[in-house]
Amino acid sequence: MNRWGLLWRIFLVGILLFCGLIWLPPADVPASSDLKLEVPGPVEGKKLVALTFDDGPHPEFTGPLLEGLRERGVKATFFLVGTQIQYAPELVSRMAREGHQIGVHTYSHVSVVGLEQEEFCLQVEGTRRLIYSLLGERELWLRPPYGILDENAQHWADSPVVLWSVDPEDWKDTNVDRIREHIVSHTRDGDIVLLHDIYPTSVEAVLEAIDQLQKQGFQFVTVAQLMEERGVVPECGQIYKRLADSS
Repeated sequence: MNRWGLLWRIFLVGILLFCGLIWLPPADVPASSDLKLEVPGPVEGKKLVALTFDDGPHPEFTGPLLEGLRERGVKATFFLVGTQIQYAPELVSRMAREGHQIGVHTYSHVSVVGLEQEEFCLQVEGTRRLIYSLLGERELWLRPPYGILDENAQHWADSPVVLWSVDPEDWKDTNVDRIREHIVSHTRDGDIVLLHDIYPTSVEAVLEAIDQLQKQGFQFVTVAQLMEERGVVPECGQIYKRLADSS
């Protein structure tokens, strides 16, 4: 068994100790909603967009994406799958170090609809604890796989729930031009864009889209920063898809 497999088994044992009919985190481990989320300072201008990436980190494709974002001065939000973390833990550390927001996308990319509380806890809280082991305790928001959840999942989320308003369906094909043009033509102020950093075509397309949108005056922020800029106080279990300027 490799080191990450052993660590995950240890996490499971620990989580099972406090997952039951009533889910209360132990006293020495704060709930995700009680932890502080560091948000960059204010951004001048109103044409803001939040790029979000699901299903990573990918050991081959996430690194070039991070480099492209760094070169362009772009901050993004990454919703991580627990099973992927073992393949590229150094990329998770780099995301945090370079100012990106990190969230959870469950441990094994399962739908959270209909899950028992114990399994939900393993999928979501287990992934949070895995990220804590790399970065320390911090607030980690939830994006449910497939963008669906039920009332129980909303109640148990222990964080805001982030969905999206622009979806280029970058998983459907390898057409870089189509993906790029969808992003550029559909993105408006306040949008949250869904992408996946597990496809090289998505990485290529989004970097080209960033170049075009920056020329149009768009600025790229994390979801948390977008909410702060728009005066929205994040609430546990609340679903967020788009945050346009209402002024």
